[in-house]
Amino acid sequence: MLANLLELYAHDFSVLADLQLRPDGRYGYPELPLYWREATRFPFLMRVDGHLAGFALVARGSRVSGDPDVWDMAEFFVVRRHRRRGVGAMVAHEIFRRFAGRWELRVMENNLPALAFWSAAVGAFTGAPAEGVFTQVGERRWQVFAFDSAGTAA
Repeated sequence: MLANLLELYAHDFSVLADLQLRPDGRYGYPELPLYWREATRFPFLMRVDGHLAGFALVARGSRVSGDPDVWDMAEFFVVRRHRRRGVGAMVAHEIFRRFAGRWELRVMENNLPALAFWSAAVGAFTGAPAEGVFTQVGERRWQVFAFDSAGTAA
C-alpha cells in the first residue's frame, strides 16, 4: 500500500523536482525498505472513514544539520480528495505529540502549497507564528521549520 501511495506522491512531486520514471513505469522510493529495518524510521498510513488517505514517513536525524536527535518528517502526503479538510494537520499534530522533541520540517522552496500547509500546521501546533529559514542542501533550496514539540498540548 505504502509503495503505491509513494507513486502518487512522486507523480505530484515531479512537477517540482526532477523526478523521472524508471523503465518499469514507476518512480520508486529506494529508502522504503529501511522503514522496516531501521529502528529510527517510522511509517504511517492515513485513513479517513476506513479509506486510505495518505501517509507520513518519520525519521530520527536531521537531513539539514546532521543532528541525530532531531525528528524529521521525511515524507508526508495526503491524497487530493482529502486535502484542505484538516486531515493532514490532524495527523501531523498527532505525530508531533507522539514523537516529542526537536523537529525540522523541510519544504522545497518552490512548493508553495506545502509551505502554506506547514506554516499553518506548525503555527497551530505551537501556538505561535511559524517562520521557516531558507537553507541550501545540495542542489535544492529548502525552507526549514524548526520547533520543539516537547510539552506542547495542542
